[in-house]
Parts: sequence; structure tokens; C-alpha cells
Amino acid sequence: MKISNRRSRRAAVAVALGSVLALTATACGDDGSGAGGDKGEEGSGKGKIVFWDNNGGVRTDIWKEVIADFEKANPDIKVEYVGIPSTDYQSKVDTAIQGGGLPDVGGVGAAMLAGFAAQNALEPLDDRLAKSSLNGKLNEDMVTSLKAAGGGDDKLYSIPTSANNGVLYYRTDLFKKAGLDEPTTWDKFYAAAEKLTDAKNNEFGYTIRGGAGSIAQALDAMYGQSQIASFWDASGEKTTVNDPKNVAALEKYAALYKKVTPAADLNNDFTKMVAQWDSGTIGMLNHNLGSYQDHVKALGTEKFRGIPQPVGSAGKRVQVSNPVDGIGLFKSSKNKEAAWKFIEFALSHDENSKFNESAGQVPANNDAAKDAWISKAEPTKLAAAALTDGSTTIVQLPYYLPDWNTISKADNEPNFQKVLNGDMSAKEFLDTVAGQLNEAQAEWKSRNG
Repeated sequence: MKISNRRSRRAAVAVALGSVLALTATACGDDGSGAGGDKGEEGSGKGKIVFWDNNGGVRTDIWKEVIADFEKANPDIKVEYVGIPSTDYQSKVDTAIQGGGLPDVGGVGAAMLAGFAAQNALEPLDDRLAKSSLNGKLNEDMVTSLKAAGGGDDKLYSIPTSANNGVLYYRTDLFKKAGLDEPTTWDKFYAAAEKLTDAKNNEFGYTIRGGAGSIAQALDAMYGQSQIASFWDASGEKTTVNDPKNVAALEKYAALYKKVTPAADLNNDFTKMVAQWDSGTIGMLNHNLGSYQDHVKALGTEKFRGIPQPVGSAGKRVQVSNPVDGIGLFKSSKNKEAAWKFIEFALSHDENSKFNESAGQVPANNDAAKDAWISKAEPTKLAAAALTDGSTTIVQLPYYLPDWNTISKADNEPNFQKVLNGDMSAKEFLDTVAGQLNEAQAEWKSRNG
């Protein structure tokens, strides 16, 4: 199916849903801001603003702490917090862009950024940052990453809060009992997954992500094994996603399902997968730095470790880029001055440090990144080292494509479940994804020269 047709269908659905949302918002007295493209207003810098959290539930408590600190420091501004699960966030924003009810400010990570920017929903923040106390205080790589993800106009539409990284968590107690080495290579990973599995006793070597967010994890496993170092071929027009080496890697990875993993993994998103690992006897889990504190609460620090992704046979680590997270200012806000004050406060040294210590991620504020807690959070410390010591090659995912998030999630997650169930081949799945990506890349290049 052509991407243009898919986009038209999606837009039509969004308009219809947007009308429903707008009516509902009016009935409930929702005073959120307008739809995408609305110019908004600077406002008085006082009063109420609405903040949408793009990882509601998981980050609710820490955001409420940041908000309480902000309101104490700014008693003439009140922040209405709305927590939205990460799996629902894009559709919620897309619907509000079409039908109204956007917040003043909200989480806008790299994976969703281009899509929102293409709909003219976000305020460019370059000038505000240049005049801000944050100028020169933020990690330049994260700022550059979000600029690149904006869709090609070299504008900054989101202020970075955090960087994440893929982590292989493993149960040190179970590995020790089984006499296994640390799973630092892909060969050791597969061997451990098999040895730690005793399905009759509900013991499994690995938990695979089959629900929401599954494709990003699968891409990490694919490129890690294939050692292909670029998402596009030399021409920059064809993706390497369906390279034969990646096809073979996905075949091997998907074959783990139900052989060394629980059957429930087919529908597990990260929250269910993490909860299952924390409460059971599963040897390994691929996630990211964000779940570290959950594991500490459930297992303590003695029963598990979180290490960088395994290396290939040549000792080289290849992994796909994790999207930088950030906060965006919606263009339709009627109180942009107050919304910017909130962003500025949330990215200050103390608040950004507090937020990322809770999230287990790498702070965007350079001063926060020097705080003592980072050296005590082992996965964060190891991840930072892996990204800077030359041992890791990062395959940059095309977050700049407006359709990237839809292609890598809604359009193809059901097909990945078919691969796990054996109803679709890895090659057919990857050829489908590649066809959509190549067309999206061609369209993007035609618009951006």
C-alpha cells in the first residue's frame, strides 16, 4: 500500500476522531488550547497551563514532584497534569491536532517529533533557548539529535530532558546457579536463554517484547547480530532493514518465542514485560535504562545487573539509536510565556537531575549529568561509558521521517506478532517494512532536497 494512501486514510480517521474529542472536551469543560496550526498567544505568564506527560503512570510521581516544585517557585502559575500512557500518546496528540484540545506543553520525544512538526503543531524553540538560562547548559548531542528529528528544517521543536540506552538485564542469581557466564556476547545470550528454560516449572531464559513497542527492540537485536552499521545503504535511498543478514538475525531472534519465553510475551508491552520479569524467574530482559529503578525495587541490587547490549563475534557492539526524550511547547497555547517557564524550570540542574535519577536515564542538563547518583546507578554508568569509549556503533534510526513512528509501530506491530506465531516469515515482514520506509525516505528527500 502506498504511504500517501495510508496517510490519507489516517488523516480522515483523525479528523473524525478529532470532532468527537472536541465535543467531549467541550462537554467536560476542558480548557486546553486549540488545534494544530493555531498561532496561540504569549499570554500573561500567569494562570493555568496544561501539561501532557508522554509516559503517564510510569513517570507520574516524579512529574508531580517537579510540578509541585515549580508551583512553589511560581505561585502565580498552576500546572494541570495529564498522564497519558506512552502507547496512547501519539494517537491522543494527533487527534487533538485535528480536533482541538491540545495542551500548552507536553512530552515530545524524537520518535514522534517529525510527525507533530509536520502538522505545524509545535512552536520553534531556538530563540527562546538562546535567551534562556539554559543556553549552553544542555547536552549538545541531545539538542542536535532533536533538531535532526524535527523533519529537515533545522529547527528545535523540543527541549531534551533525557537520553536513553538499550540494556540487557540479567538475573545474576540464576546465572550463578546455572554456572553461566555473563551474557556479554550474542552467542552467550542464546546459550543462556536455552539453559535457563524449564517451561514445565515456569522458568524461562528470556522475555521477548511482542506487544506495543516490539519493533524497536527487534531492530536492536537484528542490527546487534548482523553488525550492519547503517540504516540506509550507500545511496541513502534504500534501507538495510531487509538485508539478508538482518533477515537471518530476526529469524533467530523470533524463534525464541515460546521456546525459551513465556507465551504471554506475544501481547506484552514494556510495563507488562518488566512486571513479569521482576516478579518471576526469567533469566534475561531487554529494555532500557528507564526500568532500572523498577528492578531495584523488586529485586534489590544483588540479584540482577544491567549491562550494555551484547557484542558480536568480532567484539563489536552495534545498536540502534534510542530516541532522545524532551518537552515541547504547542503552538496553539494561549499562555506560551508560562509554558516556557515550566520547560525552563524542568530542565534546571536540580529538577533535571531529580527527574533522571528517578527515571534512571542520562540527564540533558550538563551539570545534572555530573551528579553523584549517576556513578551509583550501574546501568546508567555502563551505558554512558559504552557510548563514549569507542566500543559501540550506533545505527541512527530515521526519526526525521514524519511517518517513522507509524511505520515502526501501528502499521507493523501486528505483523511482528504474526512472525512470532509463525504466520509470516521474517523476510516478508522486513520486506514490507522496507518498502514503506523507502517510499517515506523518497518523499522526504523530494521535499527537503
